Amino acid sequence: MSLLELIQDSQELLFQLLRDVSVSISLLTRLTHPSQSQRPTRRTDDILQKEDGPLLAAQIGSELQKRFAILPGCRGIDGHPVIFLPEFPAFEELPEEELQNVLRYLTSVPSVAASEVGFILIVDRRLDRWAAVRATLLRIAGSFPGNLHLVLVLRPTALFQRTLSDFLFKYNKDEFKMKVVMLSTVTELHAYIDPGQLTTELGGTQEYCHDSWISHRTAIEAFALMVKTVAQTLQAFGTELAETELPNDADATVHLLHEHTLKKDTMKEDLKVALSQGGRLLACINEPLQTGPEHSMTEDEMENLATVQRLLGQLDETETAFDDFWERHRTKLEQCLQLRHFEKHFREVRPQLGVMAERLSGFSEVSISPAHAEHVLRELSSHEEKACELMDLALSLASEGDRLIENSHYAEDCIRPKCSELRGVCEEIGSTLRSKKGLLLRALELHHALEKASQWCEEGIFLLANQPVDRCQSQDGAEAALHELERYLDTAALHTLTDRSAICCQYDAVLNPQLRDHIDKVFQKQSSVQEMFEKRQVSLKKLAAKQTRPVQPVAPRPEVKSPLSSPSLERKERRFSADNALCKKGESPVHNGSTRHASLSEEEENLAVLRRHVMNELLETERVYVEELLCVLEGYAAEMDNPAMAHLIPSSLQSKKDILFGNMPEIYQFHKRTFLKELEAYTDRPELVGRCFLERMSDLQIYEAYCQNKPRSESLWRQCSDCAFFQECQKKLEHKLGLDSYLLKPVQRITKYQLLLKELLKYSKGCDGAADLQEALSSILGILKAVNDSMHLIAITGYEGNLSELGRLLMQGSFSVWTEHKKGHAKVKDLARFKPMQRHLFLHEKALLFCKRREENGEGYEKAPSYSFKHSLRMSAVGITENAKGDNKKFEIWCNSREEVFIVQAPTAEIKTAWVNEIRKVLTQQLKACRDATQQKGSDSISPNPTSNNTSVSLSPFRSSGQKNQKKQDEKKAEPNPPPEANSCPSPKHKGWNKSSLSADASEENDGFSSGEDPMNSDVEDEVVKKLAPGKYTVVADCEKAGPQELSVKSGDVVQLIREGEEGQWFVKNLRSGKDGWVAAANLLSLISESKSSQSLSSSDGSVSGNLSTSSSCSETYTSFSDIKP
Repeated sequence: MSLLELIQDSQELLFQLLRDVSVSISLLTRLTHPSQSQRPTRRTDDILQKEDGPLLAAQIGSELQKRFAILPGCRGIDGHPVIFLPEFPAFEELPEEELQNVLRYLTSVPSVAASEVGFILIVDRRLDRWAAVRATLLRIAGSFPGNLHLVLVLRPTALFQRTLSDFLFKYNKDEFKMKVVMLSTVTELHAYIDPGQLTTELGGTQEYCHDSWISHRTAIEAFALMVKTVAQTLQAFGTELAETELPNDADATVHLLHEHTLKKDTMKEDLKVALSQGGRLLACINEPLQTGPEHSMTEDEMENLATVQRLLGQLDETETAFDDFWERHRTKLEQCLQLRHFEKHFREVRPQLGVMAERLSGFSEVSISPAHAEHVLRELSSHEEKACELMDLALSLASEGDRLIENSHYAEDCIRPKCSELRGVCEEIGSTLRSKKGLLLRALELHHALEKASQWCEEGIFLLANQPVDRCQSQDGAEAALHELERYLDTAALHTLTDRSAICCQYDAVLNPQLRDHIDKVFQKQSSVQEMFEKRQVSLKKLAAKQTRPVQPVAPRPEVKSPLSSPSLERKERRFSADNALCKKGESPVHNGSTRHASLSEEEENLAVLRRHVMNELLETERVYVEELLCVLEGYAAEMDNPAMAHLIPSSLQSKKDILFGNMPEIYQFHKRTFLKELEAYTDRPELVGRCFLERMSDLQIYEAYCQNKPRSESLWRQCSDCAFFQECQKKLEHKLGLDSYLLKPVQRITKYQLLLKELLKYSKGCDGAADLQEALSSILGILKAVNDSMHLIAITGYEGNLSELGRLLMQGSFSVWTEHKKGHAKVKDLARFKPMQRHLFLHEKALLFCKRREENGEGYEKAPSYSFKHSLRMSAVGITENAKGDNKKFEIWCNSREEVFIVQAPTAEIKTAWVNEIRKVLTQQLKACRDATQQKGSDSISPNPTSNNTSVSLSPFRSSGQKNQKKQDEKKAEPNPPPEANSCPSPKHKGWNKSSLSADASEENDGFSSGEDPMNSDVEDEVVKKLAPGKYTVVADCEKAGPQELSVKSGDVVQLIREGEEGQWFVKNLRSGKDGWVAAANLLSLISESKSSQSLSSSDGSVSGNLSTSSSCSETYTSFSDIKP
């Protein structure tokens, strides 16, 4: 049964009770009674109509108080109601409206049946005149509202008036148009009405109090009005419930239930008040009987008593029916509320189940590596936890729906399908979870088996590689090695895979192309290792089968070379030293040529396996790195532009995405689109991957910008790390680590490359790409150094200029610094510091900065030191002295002809050497650039200028006149050369050469030479012939070979000049690379400097006229080129 049908049934029952109430009320209060012929039949539900009702005692109380007409409640012999008009002298003066209202009210009090019989009207005019009697009868005949049966008139008792009334009544009887009987005494009245029905005033026995009657009538009518109001309220409420539609949401249902409950409570209060008032009224009606049992009630009182009793009974029944009706209505609304809650929860849970099912169905059950499989399995486990929580919620909702159905819910047909749908989806999700998890576990099992087999192969390769050769020379050693191999091969059954087709069939559900390739590679690797073991076993069995004399490993002879050895002799010695051990082993009967070749082949194969292992690690980590970058950019950076997440972003983070992530999008695009694909191209040739790094070295410099932004990024992260935005993003990505861990990935990646390149280089000795790997490693280390230097550079404060204008940062480090200032020719230590200053030096291409390191504060990158700028020197105005007195860790940096000298002490001698070499390169490059610019302009100031051993040469724009230069040269020619034992440090002048000057004392005495001579006025070729001598030198500039017989060298190499050949060429050996070749003598002076490890490098035969010895008191000094202007 629907709610509407239930309400309609209850409404019909309630309206039936209301109609009964209306009948009872009509007995108490009725409309005016028209004549029987004109009045229509009264409907039983008139009480419920909202038309004008009858007059009430309260409305005409003042007229009733005049007592010109009363209704004592008595009846005639035939049951006619009696209305009594007592003596009222002012009757003729009564307004017509008052008379009609009182008569209309009195005629409405008796019951309908009694009223229809007709009223008896008693008019008492015993003390009045006939004229008054006649006027009264005429007014009654014209205004009596009811059915008038008989008028009994007690005529005047005075003799004249009585006689007059008898006489005139006969003539005027027809004028009254009603039955009128003239009575002379009260006794005659008893013939028409029983004395027991008359009041004592008319000679009867009935007691009547008019004031009590008015009060009683007012109470009855108030009760009737209250019952009518309650009946109308019940009718309106029933209609409202019948017309109310059930809401479609829970909140509206709750509101409707609350509203109806309030109305029900109000109506219940009204019913209780009505019942209480009816009870008091009933007690009031019964009060005469309670006080005097002999009291007899009038007909009207008896009718009123019965009607009130019946009305109270019907009100009780109405209350009971209403309670039952309300209980059903309330149950219906509560069921509606339960249904709305169920539907709301269903709408919330069902889409989540759909999303979870879709996510699980699209979940990959295949993987490419054990780590990937474990990662996917962990993700699936996290999804499983959420899915279980969601399924528990869905099943709980389905159980709630079952309870609603068991409780006879009216919407059973709507609830049952939803419960079935929830259970079906949960079953589907559970099945998908079990299937995916089973497949992933099988994939992980396969990965572990493959990894186990690969690990066995690698351990076998290491076993083969680590078996000492000298141990295998004896029979016992060979047998021990053979047993070792056999023991290891015995473990193959526990670690290796046997049947490829069975493996593929067993794990077919989880195989993808990559995994199939992996299986093929593992089986191929197993075959290769088995083959390597078999070859080694054959060799060892041969060794074990023969008793041979063990061959002792012989170290190569020490390399002893004469400075005057010829190129052919040098090459022979090199060949002898390189092939010494091979020749010795070739003499052994065991190590014949084929055995040696097999051993080399095995070693090369082992190295190839190791290279592939490192290459696989490089590729796998690169793929994971790209995926992590994409995850950060999509899961965090993109979400910062998502309007739905805008309310979670704090104000301190808004519009700062570029600060937080730096150039990570650029890094991701480079690795995704370019670098990863190019690395994959070298999968089969890992030894050549150095070329890929060299080709993309300029692109890898994007990491420098990322690292420079990292302090700002980390500072911003610390301010906002606890905000809801990052927590929500991390929750969506299901990351266990925060964003800061992923922002560190690029820094970790750029440092990882150099480790992998070192590993590849270690296993690629002698391969084609070894040189490229070495160069790539050096370049990567250079990038790391540049990144590290730039991190210090951005911490400089107080520098007013633009640091980018100083050129590339070459080196940086902390030193102890002393300062000296010189005025004129007297050496005065102005502001000398006996206690050194701690300064951090930054060497740029164009300037050298002196800064003071500040204390480290904060956390993370904020803990990095800061540097306060103190002083700077232009590199175009700088000179250096390599060796300062007293300490091999000190060197001097000076400018302005040593008027300002900085003595710098490095932490170690190696650091000092590196700085001196780097400054030397900068000065050499500046000199070369100035000379090239001067030569292009064809300056006329260049002229031959003989060179003295004790002169320090530089260029100056103030020496542009050829006459002045020539004059000064002539003066110098006249001066005798100093003896060889003088403390002088001659140095040739050349492109890229680091120029030597006098020692500290000598340079002070000859200070004028620091800016007076033009090196372009000297003949370089003549000088080369005179100054070169056999010995060891350090290369300060790169030089590529021009022919097959020539030698190429790089800056920093140590070379040895062996002997001078024809056409101005020298035979030179590179002591670092071991290579030798011919170099043009014209180029040597621009490439080499004296090695500080050699104390005397002069020619042994004295054929070279120049003295290149370096005495202990000599300091090698490099002057500045600040005055060079093309």
